[in-house]
Amino acid sequence: MIRVHHLEHSRSQRVLWLLEELGVDYDVVVYRRDPETWLAPASLRAVHPLGKSPVITDEARDGRAIAESGAIIEYLLEHHDADGRLAPPVGSDARERYRFWLHHAEGSAMPPLVMRLVFSRLGKPPVPALVRPLGRQFAQGVEKNFLGPRITELRDFWEAELGASDWFAGEAFSAADIQMSFPVLALESRGGLDAAPRLRDFLARCRERTAYQRAIERGGKFSLAASD
Repeated sequence: MIRVHHLEHSRSQRVLWLLEELGVDYDVVVYRRDPETWLAPASLRAVHPLGKSPVITDEARDGRAIAESGAIIEYLLEHHDADGRLAPPVGSDARERYRFWLHHAEGSAMPPLVMRLVFSRLGKPPVPALVRPLGRQFAQGVEKNFLGPRITELRDFWEAELGASDWFAGEAFSAADIQMSFPVLALESRGGLDAAPRLRDFLARCRERTAYQRAIERGGKFSLAASD
């Protein structure tokens, strides 16, 4: 039995989706965010020292905990995708693309999106009221001169890549698309897909998948409007 320690409105939604695609039996333990800080609860540290989500435990292997999205995806595919349905064949061009997107999602895509969220909160509680105006001014400068151009560059890169194939690793849907769904959803949640019709179509096709819909049912209402 795989147990997913699922933080609401978080990257762990991808793990639920992957398990649904694989048809693997799993259990879900739901954790709620702090309504003021939007951080994960301290109880997650009992599962993994970093206290972050996603993290899974595998009861069939002494309850070992596996953290980090990419590592979890590779672990689940290694143990539950013997037919290679969600990863291109080793040695193929699609496999190289798959590997790139699997790591790009967290290595290059998410950091500026998370930074944008953090800076956007500098002018809001719990930041002290006295320094909020300065925080807003600082955040606007960072957005204009650094984050905005970097995120636009990423969006345009993703959009162009989807011009070469229907999915990120090629013509076949793969776990790389599950991994990349989160940064694309994060960008969508902040109105960043107006000039990206292929990315909008990508998300529409993701949402049409039965496994995606089942994952939403298992994990609960999913919104990235204030997610980390």
